[in-house]
Amino acid sequence: MNVKIILKQDFVKYYLPVMLWIGVIFWMSTGTFSSQNTFSFADTALRFFFPNISSREVDLIHAVIRKSGHVIEYFILGLLLFRAFRGSSIRSWNWSWSFFAVILVVLWAAGDEFHQSFVSTRTASVADVVIDTAGGVLAQFAAFLGHGHRKK
Repeated sequence: MNVKIILKQDFVKYYLPVMLWIGVIFWMSTGTFSSQNTFSFADTALRFFFPNISSREVDLIHAVIRKSGHVIEYFILGLLLFRAFRGSSIRSWNWSWSFFAVILVVLWAAGDEFHQSFVSTRTASVADVVIDTAGGVLAQFAAFLGHGHRKK
């Protein structure tokens, strides 16, 4: 098999999903997913299912959903990066794959917050970088635990 074909297959299989997910994260950092825009949906849904819910409770649940979204987005990115760095290796886990996955998660999270600083309906937040990083770190724990499971 031609080396160029193998490289293309590896790129498509391992790195294209990372790039596509980064695109999803970028899109979710636009005004479309600003707190003001997601609040109306959350408020309507919560009041439909819980008619007696207070405005304070709606605000709290909305905030928890939004921050959970950060963790989930970057958990997925962390897993995709780990998978890309692992590639077709027969080893199931290596600390360097996890280390570099977390480094890239931190860099992308910081860049994403920088991007949000230019979006009028969004705000940049160091706390969000920390939350995003937590998602990436959790992904590496999941990869490590998966490694232990595969060894058995």
